[in-house]
Amino acid sequence: MSEEMRTFGYLCPKCGKPVMGTRSIFALEASDAEIACECGGSVLRTEYDGRDYRVYVPCGLCSETHMAVCPPDRMLRGATALACSQTKQFCCFIGPEGIVEKNLRELVILAEKEKQQQEEPEAFADNVIMYEILSELKDIAARPDGITCACGSNRCGMEIRRSSVDLVCRDCGARLRIPAATDRDLDDLCCHMKLVIPGK
Repeated sequence: MSEEMRTFGYLCPKCGKPVMGTRSIFALEASDAEIACECGGSVLRTEYDGRDYRVYVPCGLCSETHMAVCPPDRMLRGATALACSQTKQFCCFIGPEGIVEKNLRELVILAEKEKQQQEEPEAFADNVIMYEILSELKDIAARPDGITCACGSNRCGMEIRRSSVDLVCRDCGARLRIPAATDRDLDDLCCHMKLVIPGK
């Protein structure tokens, strides 16, 4: 009978592959279970103390092992998901095979995105300050003659860098660099009602 089986799924922190294993409810009640990745780098373990289950989950998102306590009705019926305490994302699924497989596929995609974000550091020195600076510049630019160039032009563009924004005159090419990395940079900009690019 299919409802007597439980499938466990997690992402191996060592090789990054999804791991699935199925155990019968009888086996889970009778003894501790282990579901290992074929790379040998991780093992999901369950322990039953007669009242609750302890599930030790190797986490493919943060590479640590999480321990969750599950009452039998959560462990042996329906579908359940256990979360990574660091990322707050689900890192382990327990339930019918089809549901676990579907969630595991989505977890693989999520883990890939997390990895890319770690490899590509933040685009800006401080995202919040940069967005505040850009918002302030937008407000200044919206005022009549808010941003002008000493050459007489009021046509200007913006080049956004990691820790600054360059205002560039479209007519003479002159630049004015606005630092955009600290609270002080933001305070300095907020003092200006207008900005003038020093012309060439």
